[in-house]
Amino acid sequence: MDQNSSTATALGMDIRPMTGYTGAEIFGVDLTAPLEPAVVAEIRAALLQWKVVFFRDQFIDRDQHLAFARLFGETMPGHPTLPPSFPDYPEILLLDNKQGTGNIKEEKSAGGPRIESRWHTDVKFVQAPPMASILRAIVVPPYGGDTQWANLAMAYKFLSPEVQQFIDGLHAVNHNALPIDRGELPGALAKAFMSKPMRAVHPVVRVHPETGEKVIFVEPNFTSHIVELSRRESNHILAMLCEHIQRQEFTVRFRWEPGSIAFWDNRATAHIVPTDIPPGMHRCHERVTLAGDIPVDSAGNESYVLESD
Repeated sequence: MDQNSSTATALGMDIRPMTGYTGAEIFGVDLTAPLEPAVVAEIRAALLQWKVVFFRDQFIDRDQHLAFARLFGETMPGHPTLPPSFPDYPEILLLDNKQGTGNIKEEKSAGGPRIESRWHTDVKFVQAPPMASILRAIVVPPYGGDTQWANLAMAYKFLSPEVQQFIDGLHAVNHNALPIDRGELPGALAKAFMSKPMRAVHPVVRVHPETGEKVIFVEPNFTSHIVELSRRESNHILAMLCEHIQRQEFTVRFRWEPGSIAFWDNRATAHIVPTDIPPGMHRCHERVTLAGDIPVDSAGNESYVLESD
């Protein structure tokens, strides 16, 4: 696939890259209708190359959302610690700035707790984090609310060989913590999110199971510390890596519209939740996640759980 221009496929799809390394919009496919295996294969190939792909004007319902997701893997429960958002659709997680995440509404008082938005990889604190997430826009504010993704495979390639060699054999603890930006006590969402302590040790650099690429697998939200280093050393190395993965050349920013869908490779990306939605404006999305494999490092060592329910 040509990285420098729009690519029209033999099946009539139009794949339009959005930046030099990350993100592509896909046109010429109708997600309300059954997809042929060859179309599914082309979408998957675009996902593996660009790490996140986007669709416009796809007004699908929950059943169609799940049907599309199942073409690429096994769907997971909406979240391992939050209660189901919808009794009839336990695989779908509601993300709504008015109704709350998973129907848990966070306090909005001026002095109350507020969760800081940080770059993260979804559900990083289990032994086998999701392979992918598929997010569907329901209500979109007239402005604000864009989401950004970072390509962690490309971020690894841009490290110097000496740093690559140093971090290749390291492993990090990841836990289900939500950083409280303001307020001394966690609010309702953070309490629910952290209701079951969960910790997993993943390689700092994982090998992508489909492409063979090496991927930086740390981020500033769920990654706690590197087990082979002292806490002081770990803090400095993680700060460097977390700053590095946010470099502009690795990222893409997506402007949502009603009917927009984002489909990202959770094994090779981090993303950040927007905080620029003006007060009073409504933003509502629904997310489905696909079951993933257990990460491995370049020596074949698998991730493992330290603490889980």
